[in-house]
Amino acid sequence: MEIANILVIIEFAFIALILLGVVVFIGYLLIFDRNQKQHSILRNYPALGRIRYFFEKIGPEMRQYWFNSDTEGKPFSRDDYEHIVRSAKYKRDVVGFGSRRDFDEEGFFVRNSMFPKLNEEIKMDQETMVTTKKYILLNDPLFTDRKEKWEDDDALANLLHDDDAVVIGPKTRHPFVVKSLIGMSAMSYGALGKNAITALSKGLALAKGTWMNTGEGGLSPYHLEGGADIIMQIGPAMFGVRDENGEMDWDELKRKSEIPQVKAFEIKLAQGAKTRGGHIDAEKVNPEIAAIRKVEPYKSVDSPNRFKQFGDIASMCDFIEKIREHTGKPVGMKIVIGSPDSAEELAKYMKDSGKGPDFITVDGGEGGTGASYQELIDSVGLPIKSALPILDLTLKKYGVRDRVKIIAAGKLFTPDRIAIALAMGADLVNIARGFMITVGCIQTLKCHSNACPVGVATTDPDLQYALVVDEKKYRVVNYLVTLRQGLFRIAAAAGLDSPVHFRPNHICYKDDKGIVVTLENILKEMEQQIG
Repeated sequence: MEIANILVIIEFAFIALILLGVVVFIGYLLIFDRNQKQHSILRNYPALGRIRYFFEKIGPEMRQYWFNSDTEGKPFSRDDYEHIVRSAKYKRDVVGFGSRRDFDEEGFFVRNSMFPKLNEEIKMDQETMVTTKKYILLNDPLFTDRKEKWEDDDALANLLHDDDAVVIGPKTRHPFVVKSLIGMSAMSYGALGKNAITALSKGLALAKGTWMNTGEGGLSPYHLEGGADIIMQIGPAMFGVRDENGEMDWDELKRKSEIPQVKAFEIKLAQGAKTRGGHIDAEKVNPEIAAIRKVEPYKSVDSPNRFKQFGDIASMCDFIEKIREHTGKPVGMKIVIGSPDSAEELAKYMKDSGKGPDFITVDGGEGGTGASYQELIDSVGLPIKSALPILDLTLKKYGVRDRVKIIAAGKLFTPDRIAIALAMGADLVNIARGFMITVGCIQTLKCHSNACPVGVATTDPDLQYALVVDEKKYRVVNYLVTLRQGLFRIAAAAGLDSPVHFRPNHICYKDDKGIVVTLENILKEMEQQIG
């Protein structure tokens, strides 16, 4: 028998074995599915049921890339996502043809001036530069890889003028001065992996003038890696500054405060996506994270719903005062506003006692999280455009607004959103998920599972390999610098020489019938509601 014939016989035999194996496997599944007791559809329709579960499994990806329109996806639409990516990768925020916004829907608009500011009239830091890298798109064919060039780029940092710098805690021994209106919101090492935190730290440091918040997971070496200014958050579990009994270790707090990068402290009462303590799954709590947080490794960690060290406004303010006196640095608090009277007691006590925080971070209900519960994400806590004016107006009502800076957070990832927040009363803005997208997040919504496929929200070393710090750090720089540039641009369109001057009279609201009211009038109604 010729060799060719032997090979043909072997080939047919091999194919027959494969087909037999497939038939046996399918037969096994049919018998198994018909007799299992968990899934009704598989008992009656084993084959169709398997196909159904397959399509159900890939449904999120199909909707994201095929079926949702460019403006439909949640939490961020494809337009939102691509806007961030373009800014981060190419330092480009230009679009063509026209807006995709539905102008028949109600919404806020920035009031443009007949006589906008010229470039030479803009008041900003004209000297501080950033050195970064950006991609230049050369060719983007359909069936082959796009051709890009990665090149050095030197540009203005787009920082505030020294006269407009925001000073947090001016009466503390070590005030915190910032020249960027935009910083990184609280993101812990553990919720994010070390590569993600390191890339963010290095990128923010290169961008200059800004800050990063550690989140309640404690101060990690990766937050410090790049040299960025730090706001260290302290949650109810006291991660990073706790003793073996879970109480404040004041000596450890003092040691943390002596780190030059640590500029301020923030006690976290709540965040928008979870008005309760934080949570991290056991598989994320590796020995290093456990050591930083001072907890047991590979055990799920839940923070208490609130601090047990205080239970009312007076004792909370005493706690804040003690931290401030112990560290000499500004101390703030992070809260969620739940109703028009949410800030009433705090503002009144601040007026009567002279005590209180140096800054208040108000987080809207639309804010993100590594892990929370559906009922808390969807229904507890007001969105930022309601919460922010309530806080600002209440502090003004009691005459204490000038003593405290307000940092707003909640999907404020574009210059126009930031401008509206500034007009509503914010002094500064925090961004979290926008920065996550710059370091590679693709919205697989698996932050809670430790299975993030792009290495952002995971501590799995194999998955983290995907995130290259020395490339992603430049995307962080580019996104932030482009945001600042856009903020100055929209301020100029409103006739302002700096975005620090946004006020309610610069914003209008159009309802679905086309009727326009000013933000000033809206705030007057809210002021009457507050009393």
